[in-house]
Amino acid sequence: MKKEKLLFSIPYTLWLAFFVVIPLLLLFFQAMTNASGHLTLANFAAYFASGTYLRMTLNSVVYAFLITVITLVISYPTAYFLANLKNRQFWLLLVILPTWINLLLKAYAFIGILSRDGTANSFIALLGIAPQQLLFTNASFILVSSYIEIPFMILPIFNVLNDMDKDLIQASRDLGANSWQTLWRLIVPLSMPGVKSGVQSVFIPSLSLFMITRLIGGNRVITLGTAIEEHFLTTQNWHMGSTIGVILIIAMVATMILTRDRKKTILRRGGRL
Repeated sequence: MKKEKLLFSIPYTLWLAFFVVIPLLLLFFQAMTNASGHLTLANFAAYFASGTYLRMTLNSVVYAFLITVITLVISYPTAYFLANLKNRQFWLLLVILPTWINLLLKAYAFIGILSRDGTANSFIALLGIAPQQLLFTNASFILVSSYIEIPFMILPIFNVLNDMDKDLIQASRDLGANSWQTLWRLIVPLSMPGVKSGVQSVFIPSLSLFMITRLIGGNRVITLGTAIEEHFLTTQNWHMGSTIGVILIIAMVATMILTRDRKKTILRRGGRL
């Protein structure tokens, strides 16, 4: 039995080695070396000494935070509403359906909607308002990014709410709690694992967005993902690009640690909730 398990694990192990471990090692190697191939921390020193890179990092964190907050505010009530519908799986499928469409197609669709002659400006023209510059702005970047990330926030929250023991909700009402008290003191705390998973699913990818910054932000929105693309494809400075990539990985790991499920950690330590 152990030999069979070992045999079945070989494809996954090879995949993990070639497409995860080796690329990460190459990334760290490039970040820790200079053009001559010598080990150095000069790339990290240059990064932390540059006001441009630090502003870029702050921009990435702020944009990722705003996108996460907007998606959470929209997704939680949506997931709660879906979890209480009769044919909830069907309605959930309709929410997830946009994720099956290619990201590039969705970006170009928003270009058509937000452009100067697009649908949005045609609508506000009916109200007597002159055409506005909606595309290539920070607001349009946040709007499109939030729209793309919403299904990834809804899904984990919906799963937790859907699996929640309905007897607990009934017991809360039997004990005299009204709907608001049941929601705030019972449902929201029990759904936090789904919220944390949703935050991880949205915040971490939002740190490294780059295609949306080009097509929707019009290069006015500069993030860490944009900087990595510039260094690898334009300036050919792979060492600095790898350094920013390593810093991005560290930020992602820190986010996962901060939003990890502390309940499981406490249980593993033998503590009490």
